[in-house]
Amino acid sequence: MKMTTRALPSLTLGAATLLALAGCSTLAPKYEKPAVPVSAAWPSGPSYQQTSTATPVQAIADIPWRDFFLEEKLRNIIDLTLKNNRDLRIAVLNIERAQAQYQIQKSDQLPKINAVAGASLQQTPESLSATGHPSTNSQYNIGLGLLSYELDMFGRVQSLKAQALEQFLATEQARRSIQISLVAQVATQYMALAADQERLKLAKETLVSQKDSFQLIQRRFDAGISSALDLQQARTSVDGARVDIARYTSLVAQGINALSQLVGSPVPENLFPTSLTENISALKEIPPGLPSDVLLQRPDILQAENQLKGANANIGAARATRFPRISLVSSVGYGSSELSGLFKGGAFAWGISPSISLPIFDGGSSKAAVKIAEIDRDILVSQYEKAIQTAFREVADSLAQRGTIDELLAAQQSLTDASADRHHLSEVRFDKGIDSHLNVLDAQRSLYTAQQGLIEVRLTKAKNLVTLYKVLGGGDSK
Repeated sequence: MKMTTRALPSLTLGAATLLALAGCSTLAPKYEKPAVPVSAAWPSGPSYQQTSTATPVQAIADIPWRDFFLEEKLRNIIDLTLKNNRDLRIAVLNIERAQAQYQIQKSDQLPKINAVAGASLQQTPESLSATGHPSTNSQYNIGLGLLSYELDMFGRVQSLKAQALEQFLATEQARRSIQISLVAQVATQYMALAADQERLKLAKETLVSQKDSFQLIQRRFDAGISSALDLQQARTSVDGARVDIARYTSLVAQGINALSQLVGSPVPENLFPTSLTENISALKEIPPGLPSDVLLQRPDILQAENQLKGANANIGAARATRFPRISLVSSVGYGSSELSGLFKGGAFAWGISPSISLPIFDGGSSKAAVKIAEIDRDILVSQYEKAIQTAFREVADSLAQRGTIDELLAAQQSLTDASADRHHLSEVRFDKGIDSHLNVLDAQRSLYTAQQGLIEVRLTKAKNLVTLYKVLGGGDSK
């Protein structure tokens, strides 16, 4: 069976004309960045240092973590974390998934053309044949087919593509945000482990000292010089040191477990800290810059804005569903009743099947879909503004702590030095028989408490520096 028609002057030209009808504009509202809902300057007052609001020569977010941290062991642990941490792996896979989803939406803007070939053979019995004789009918065809291409006259497909792009960009910002948090978490956990190691070492040294004191009082008690009260006071100091050793031994083990979980693999023992270093970073002061310059570049805020832009684009897609949709199915090729005549003259064939769908009554569902899309957009506006406010508070809190930490450290150091002097003087007075041993024990406890407090303040200062680096957007660069 031959397929013969009048020749089509130019199917390509006709298709191009139809494609040109697809508009590039969309029905999405024009995107406007929400106003920054925080102050234009960081807080000031007694808790804050006087800092310049000018943008630093090199933004903190642009300082790679390898340049920020000086401790080589910590650098190695962070490097292991970025290779093995499961949260970061999931973030990378989410990026790949969003990229594939964006490619799918992007491909919907282009026609999908398939090569097709087919054959049809049919035997008609004589009882059904018009001639009274059995017959065999055959058809062969080969060509190209355009599969249900939507002419995007109202920007529905374009809006969906824009939404998918923003989702893809949001996943990249999520990965950056996770990496920044991971770097800060690892550094903080590393320092906490170092502080617990110091506390454990101090508790062990104190136990040795307390045992010596207890043995001295035991001998004096046996000789009738010291009272039972002195002996029991000395015993309580020994037991207190033993309690602290057990506590800090457990905390060290838990710290190692927490660090290993963050890394995503066992951490080599040679990378564990033994003491809390004073030089965790080369930077001692971090200029915060202007809030509008710093906060709007944080990846979590950029992620919230990408999601907002995606929701804005989705409004255009929802609005477009209320307008006609035009689809096109076409084919071009050759057909013949004989395989040998497939490419002979007169075998050229083409077909085109446009269709239009016009919504008339849907019970208000399309209108409701537009309303939902607009509400989703408004929700994301509030979430974007909240993200900025949260980031502003995080930076402000870190600046408030930084403004008083040096004074706190100086006061704690002075208290520790004074407690050490008092302990020394109490021992001298006890040796000369001027004071009782209760004063020595009290001075020992005060010194031990002050030393533990000094470790805690040093840890707080180191953690504050890392936190400030994180909340200002540092830690993403490799």
